[in-house]
Amino acid sequence: MYEIRIHSRGGQGGVTAARLLALAAFRDGKYATACPFYGAERRGAPVVSFVRIDDKPIKIYSQIHEPDLVIVLDASIMDVVDVLQGLKEDGTVLLNSAHALEGCGATCRHVDLTGIALAKNLVIAGSPILNTPVLGALAKMGVVTLPSVEKAIREMFADERNVQAAEAAYEELKI
Repeated sequence: MYEIRIHSRGGQGGVTAARLLALAAFRDGKYATACPFYGAERRGAPVVSFVRIDDKPIKIYSQIHEPDLVIVLDASIMDVVDVLQGLKEDGTVLLNSAHALEGCGATCRHVDLTGIALAKNLVIAGSPILNTPVLGALAKMGVVTLPSVEKAIREMFADERNVQAAEAAYEELKI
């Protein structure tokens, strides 16, 4: 089982990213679950979402304490939450940033999801929406396939800019 923990802020699209990722995995012929964890917080408060992907049915639906992959949609969360806690020794971090994360102690990847969202004008209430671009980066990392990402996004959103944002992140992420 491949386990993913997504750290975001309310309003950035982290919960929707988890749902989209699970849907894309399902389109790839996998089993997947997505589950958010948040209280009565407001826009901008830290939110954690969890995704499990496997070749066989998943019978666990809970928080993930030892993820294979940690996604950080807002680097400022790292000042208040230990996002690397429990990350498996051979785990990976995907950071929304134009710059690499120094000293993360894991395989670290970064892509400027905010820049991509702003370039595509994917903004709601003044905040860039990161849920669709991050799916493109995950496709580049091999978590899901790009055709499944595109299909999942189109099932959830009519605006083609969302697919374009995913494709841009796919192209920009360096492996």
